[in-house]
Amino acid sequence: QVQLVESGGGLVQAGDSLRLACAASGRAFRRYAMGWFRQVPGKEREFAAAIDWFGDNTYYTDSVKGRFTISRDNAKNTLYLQMNSLKPEDTAVYYCAASRSSTNSALAAQYDYWGQGTQVTVSS
Repeated sequence: QVQLVESGGGLVQAGDSLRLACAASGRAFRRYAMGWFRQVPGKEREFAAAIDWFGDNTYYTDSVKGRFTISRDNAKNTLYLQMNSLKPEDTAVYYCAASRSSTNSALAAQYDYWGQGTQVTVSS
């Protein structure tokens, strides 16, 4: 089992950058493929980015390609999401998630563990 805690959210202006972090506790962080999702009130949780066990392969939804970068540091048990050129439509609660069996999946149902989320608000 793994516990996930996100941090780094906040209020920024359009065009600014933020870096989210997701600290994992528990055993064998490197055995989990990881993902970032986001959700706004009244809408389903939306996939943003995913990374495989060793960070060799990444996958992004089209709306964040070229602006967001997912990475991981297995020695520090930490997942990151670097978000550049932020837009008001990026406003959401951002969640990190861990999957025991699927890599680079955009499906929330394939993730086994979730953090509590961190709010990102981008003003215009």
